[in-house]
Amino acid sequence: MILVVSFQPTDTERSIVSKAVGDIAEIHYLAGRDDSSRREILKLAEVLLARNTAKELKPEELLLLRNARLIQFLSAGLDYLPLNDLPADVPIGKNAGAYAEPMAEHAVAMALAAAKRLLVEHQNLARSEFNQFVPTKMLRGRICGIFGFGGIGAATARLMRCVGMRIHAINRRGATNEKTDWIGTPDRLGDLMAEADVLIISAPLTRATQGLIGRRELSLMKEDAIVINLARGEIIDEAALYDHLKARPRFTACLDAWWIEPVRHGEFRMSRPFLQLPNVIGSPHNSASVADAYEVALRHALANCRRALLGETPLHLLKPDERMR
Repeated sequence: MILVVSFQPTDTERSIVSKAVGDIAEIHYLAGRDDSSRREILKLAEVLLARNTAKELKPEELLLLRNARLIQFLSAGLDYLPLNDLPADVPIGKNAGAYAEPMAEHAVAMALAAAKRLLVEHQNLARSEFNQFVPTKMLRGRICGIFGFGGIGAATARLMRCVGMRIHAINRRGATNEKTDWIGTPDRLGDLMAEADVLIISAPLTRATQGLIGRRELSLMKEDAIVINLARGEIIDEAALYDHLKARPRFTACLDAWWIEPVRHGEFRMSRPFLQLPNVIGSPHNSASVADAYEVALRHALANCRRALLGETPLHLLKPDERMR
């Protein structure tokens, strides 16, 4: 069996790949090979492990993968990749859940910072305003709504339970083996938003979720709710969110995901000055950027490669409606 790695690996990455699948497969790296050698290896590939096929493979090489069992990506979100250029019948694996634990911690940090007014009062102190008796919010006993109850959502729910929150969630099936107080399907999004004190967005960007949360959906939320977007900015209507925040100063948006970002779009910009609002907490989509996150994610992706190489059904396969490009 043959595993082909399309990105340039470090020595550490080579070691991880070798330990994960070296006992069952030949491992071939494309970097540094001439065109003829690349073509021959890609024709034989049973599994391709990639970061970004648009950058790592030439257009004429893509169809050489038509007999592969799996194209496995290191990223969990693949909406920015030109997946429609890949052979239509080859399964595509997203690295879902690989970054769940650090992202869950980030969600909790944002929720607590918003509930306890940490950034607001830090700025007030800098202006010599000592607001000792302005009330903050307890999260215990309140509802954490999670839209997108996969690996990230489930990891976040476990941490939110530790601070005493009740968990309401939505996924495609409306069912889960994880502990929740309520779970529904996407058609119940309005119910989730109306009940949530903290709303976590961890759903993938698809044709169905793009622009899903607009003015009507935001109007369903509590006046002092906290919305935390760990997924993709495009799930929320940008203008609608800005206007909602301006009109409701007790409402808070915690944004780790933005509408235009460097990795996906080559730059960072927004059409509204969100960071000038006191009820916005921002981070540069770094919720997964902890010291060992990449190595954990690589092992996670390789476990799926191993399943495919052994003839087992891979996990976290991309669904047709998730091919954005």
